[in-house]
Amino acid sequence: MSGAAAPAALAEPSERVGRAWTASLSLVNGAIWAGWYGPIQILLALQAAELAPAGTAKESVLAWVTGAGAAVSMVANPLFGALSDRTTSRLGRRTPWIVAGVAGGAVALVLLAGARSVAAMAVGWCGVQLTLNAAFAAVTAALPDRVPPGQRGAVGGWLGAAQILGVVAGTGLATAGGGLAGGYRACAAFAVLGALPYVLLHRDLVLPAGHRPAAGPVAVLRGLWISPRRHPDLAWAWLTRFLINLGNALALLYLLYYLRDVLRRPDPGGGVLVLTALNGVTLLGTVVVGGIWSDRTGRRKPFVLGAGVIMAAATGLLAGWQTWTGALCAAALLGVGFGVFTSVDLALMTEVLPAAADRAKDLGVINIANSLPQVAAPVLAAPLVHHLGGYRVLYAVAAAIGLVGALLVRRIRGVA
Repeated sequence: MSGAAAPAALAEPSERVGRAWTASLSLVNGAIWAGWYGPIQILLALQAAELAPAGTAKESVLAWVTGAGAAVSMVANPLFGALSDRTTSRLGRRTPWIVAGVAGGAVALVLLAGARSVAAMAVGWCGVQLTLNAAFAAVTAALPDRVPPGQRGAVGGWLGAAQILGVVAGTGLATAGGGLAGGYRACAAFAVLGALPYVLLHRDLVLPAGHRPAAGPVAVLRGLWISPRRHPDLAWAWLTRFLINLGNALALLYLLYYLRDVLRRPDPGGGVLVLTALNGVTLLGTVVVGGIWSDRTGRRKPFVLGAGVIMAAATGLLAGWQTWTGALCAAALLGVGFGVFTSVDLALMTEVLPAAADRAKDLGVINIANSLPQVAAPVLAAPLVHHLGGYRVLYAVAAAIGLVGALLVRRIRGVA
């Protein structure tokens, strides 16, 4: 096998992808994010307030549930990525996991709607994270599978646009669903419908059985470790993404409570929707443009650095200007920075991957930098809010963490 040419599934792509493929992949990506963020932005917070036992703060319940789900996500994404890398189905490596993950996620969302205790709520949310991460690992790997390096910033931009539109759609569906059950079911239906065009209209690359990586449990688990000494650029890129995402997670975790308890908004759920929509508008103004601009210049690091600084400044506004106007300005500025970061950092990550045979697994390890902040943020946020100065300190710490992450991108050597 060593002398044979690599199959298409493992080759570096050279043919540019078309608009229909990009649109379909973006749609399923947005559908997955809607399945996550309808609950995260609205439904889980309301459910935590409803189910919190007497004497237990709703913030603590929300932290326990989201933290447990994020812990599942950290394991599920690289694990399902590794399984996807080893899939030799005639439907391809990625499509079977997109189908199974989205269908399972829809079922888990419906079951979560019926939770009547904190324990059941936690189990339901962990099920959502487990299944949707199987789909997300496959969707993310499709970028380096099919898109040539010189187009990845642009396609990453469209995936980023779909991500924020999915967040807006999920928040809107959760708000308009007429209650917890209706909100969860609406998010479940949207997740399934959004996956259909990609699954039905586009053929996936098939991995020949002779090129399948070692598939035993020991080989799979051993492969989840990527040595930072052997791959320092990947390590620095991971740390950059982790810290920027941690700052963002700290800023968003208690947004509903911030609007209700600090700004005294009469309709905090509606306020979250307004801020999310405004954030989405400004993000859409930069996410694709930033990716295309990065492709044309052939540079990634300056865009990630600038985006991280802008995001840190936006979070700092929430600490220093605690008014509804301040929140609107912060949401708009955060969208500008996160738009560029979303598209260009994804392209940067695909350019530090060690091996084509392990793309989904390696991206799954990288995506831990997305999910681990969801575990760390509640652990940090709850004591900051309750014991160490409240929301002003919370947002100041979030801004500082994000800024450090942005500065560390300069340590990457193999990418301009």
